[in-house]
Amino acid sequence: MTDDARVLDRATRRSRVPSLSFRTLKRLSFAHSTVYAILLVVWLVPGLHALEFVSGLAHGLGWIAMCLLSIAAVRARVIPLRVGVAVAVIGAVGPFVGSYEFVREQRRREAAAESTI
Repeated sequence: MTDDARVLDRATRRSRVPSLSFRTLKRLSFAHSTVYAILLVVWLVPGLHALEFVSGLAHGLGWIAMCLLSIAAVRARVIPLRVGVAVAVIGAVGPFVGSYEFVREQRRREAAAESTI
């Protein structure tokens, strides 16, 4: 195989690195909301301190990751600033708002796509 063929083969091969797409960010936002819901449940049930710590840590690290990904996505114009602010600012205390904004933005995009047809 020549060097040009190897380069072409690598270029056409599917990447294993997840993309910073709207769909990926939406799924991550829903996963973060699920972790937060679990945190609320184990916080309300007495005696689950170990699970409370683990889910709290997962929520905190998930929020930091979502903030960094949202900043990158806003800069890359994958998501609008409104969704980025909902995920990064409001997401610390209520990640459900970020998930809601992703659903709202998807509906807006689908309506815009239908109106152009």
